[in-house]
Amino acid sequence: MYTHFFNLKQSPFSIAPDPRYLFMSERHREALAHLLYGVGSGGGFVLLTGEIGAGKTTVCRCFMEQIPDNCKLAYIFNPKLSVEELLLSICDEFGIALAPQGRISVKGYVDAINAYLLDSHAQGRNNVLIIDEAQNLSAEVLEQLRLLTNLETSERKLLQIILIGQPELRAMVARPELEQLAQRVIARYHLGSLSEAETGAYIEHRLAVAGAAAIAPFPRRLMGLVHSLAKGVPRRINLLCDRALLGAYVENQPQVTRNILRKAAAEVFARPDAVPGGEGGRVGAARWPWVAAGVLGGVILSVAGWQLAARDVKPALPGAQAASATVPVSKAVAGSSPAPKAALAGPAPKVEAALPAVPSGGSAAALRQLAAIWGLALPDGEPCPTAARLNLRCLQVKGGMAELRLLDRPAMLTLHDDPTAPNYVLLTAIDEGGATIVAPGGKPQRIGLDALAARFDGEFTTFWRAPRSWRDEVSGGDHGPDVDWLARRLAQIYGLKKPLDDQPLSAGLRERLVDFQTEQHLKADGVAGPKTFIRLYQLGGVQEPRLLARADVGAGAGK
Repeated sequence: MYTHFFNLKQSPFSIAPDPRYLFMSERHREALAHLLYGVGSGGGFVLLTGEIGAGKTTVCRCFMEQIPDNCKLAYIFNPKLSVEELLLSICDEFGIALAPQGRISVKGYVDAINAYLLDSHAQGRNNVLIIDEAQNLSAEVLEQLRLLTNLETSERKLLQIILIGQPELRAMVARPELEQLAQRVIARYHLGSLSEAETGAYIEHRLAVAGAAAIAPFPRRLMGLVHSLAKGVPRRINLLCDRALLGAYVENQPQVTRNILRKAAAEVFARPDAVPGGEGGRVGAARWPWVAAGVLGGVILSVAGWQLAARDVKPALPGAQAASATVPVSKAVAGSSPAPKAALAGPAPKVEAALPAVPSGGSAAALRQLAAIWGLALPDGEPCPTAARLNLRCLQVKGGMAELRLLDRPAMLTLHDDPTAPNYVLLTAIDEGGATIVAPGGKPQRIGLDALAARFDGEFTTFWRAPRSWRDEVSGGDHGPDVDWLARRLAQIYGLKKPLDDQPLSAGLRERLVDFQTEQHLKADGVAGPKTFIRLYQLGGVQEPRLLARADVGAGAGK
């Protein structure tokens, strides 16, 4: 309904587990890495748990799109089954033919599954069984699943089982009667909620996938409130943001306001305390669905409904103004002055006002200063092409703080304080206490991570050095000096025999590359791109500027 109003191609906050909208926070990367590790580890159980709405099923769908071609999946999403019903579901999912007879015993099902697994192994195929909502499995069914993993060769088990469920699944597996199953769990991961910074990045990511442009419907100053109301749970964030966009549409507002957001929370979470002004706010929030229904019912009724909603929600309620005005700036940078008491009578202070002032800087000046950290003095002109001729390459990324920590190198951040004039600063150090940023020609400043996230939309540029004769991407079948370098580096990391030169990127080498990418939380596609080379350099002990090494890296950046 509101997509056209906000110039969106589709609804950005559907609760359907669409892998296109998967936001890869550090937690989601680790969860996906555990699933991918489990597939190639030789069998057994993998446990993925998380709170309701944390994104378990979405991660699972993303995992299902990345499995190797020789791997067949069986997916069971309703595990409230008896032992016989579960075995029949497994046979159906794997396409196992059963004897055309009457009632089949448990032994008949198990024999058919074992025969299928042996035949698959003989043909070089692997089989993975995924059970969603696994907290609903009975102890009897879990024990039968364990027995299915008894079939094995000298190298691996023939059936890999992934259990996905809510936190109580961990308690179930820890029961004494399931000790044998617990000992066969080769990987387990609990998917927690998003942080405040990740919540902001999550919302911006989904809006970007849905085609949002120009002015974002959610101002950054509201991200802290979204995180607080939704508790950092992705599904709750989706419900809240979807209803908030509907509210903004009804009120003909180009952006969601704090008042609209609280009303949306009161409606979707049934929390009257989320609405400033008590009952009056709750009545205003409750009218949104009726107004939306009026839009579908007819033009005349729609217009009347919008006018009625606007009359009800726009005047400031006596308690509402005070509630919004006294919201503390909890994420201000240490050392900043508190707001004067007189400000409590006025409108709510903007979070940005409490941040250190950052002089406006151009991207070219920032990139030249970034190159200076690498020991290069770039002349005037386009910095990236000039640096590339000196074997220092630009890498532009849209990934946020998690990606910055992973790449671990100074970067130029794009700050969108003003959508019409982006601001550029260098991020030279980061730790749990905050970050060090440097404006072109300016001095280093310390800033809180949440305060930085309020300005930073995840877009950054960094430098990296490539091996000689490097191509944009190295993939299966390629050979040459860059493939030789890749093979030597992987052999060094895994303690293997030094490989011969001028060998193609074989299936074995590609598999080792995929393992490395999975362990490093990179896209495990077997293609050696810039991020893969960066991690290979770092783990090989190559001395390069680092982001997490020390907080005074930026002190000499302007020299």
